[in-house]
Amino acid sequence: STIVPLLSERTVVRLDPGEAAKKQDKWQRVAIEACKQCGQNWLPEVALPVSVETFLAKAGRSLPGELRLVAALTAEARSLRTILEDQEDRPTAATVLIGPEGDFTPAELSLALGAGFDPLTLGPIVLRSETAAIYALSVTGYELM
Repeated sequence: STIVPLLSERTVVRLDPGEAAKKQDKWQRVAIEACKQCGQNWLPEVALPVSVETFLAKAGRSLPGELRLVAALTAEARSLRTILEDQEDRPTAATVLIGPEGDFTPAELSLALGAGFDPLTLGPIVLRSETAAIYALSVTGYELM
């Protein structure tokens, strides 16, 4: 598993490359400590921040069994259960994109949809990005168990 911080048009904090490397190291240490605290037997890799465009270009086509989700505040966004009902086979992996404060721009959302991501609603309440990430991963993990 990998956590990739995304830099979008609406990202508030901008890091220079040196700061980004220091942050990545700090985030990796936090991930290690969190795994130790909860007895987790796998450790996610924390990558350097990349732009939404770069991430989607590297993501390429979806792999067999991969579920691709983008949290979205649009009317077209559907619940995870509804998205899973449309899947022929049970997904074995998931990639979940969470936008910044104010959500992804329409252009970024369009890129994600073009890369095969399904728009996902996280419910009627607008969540902070960090809360949305935890919520989306928790629900996805539960539904894929």
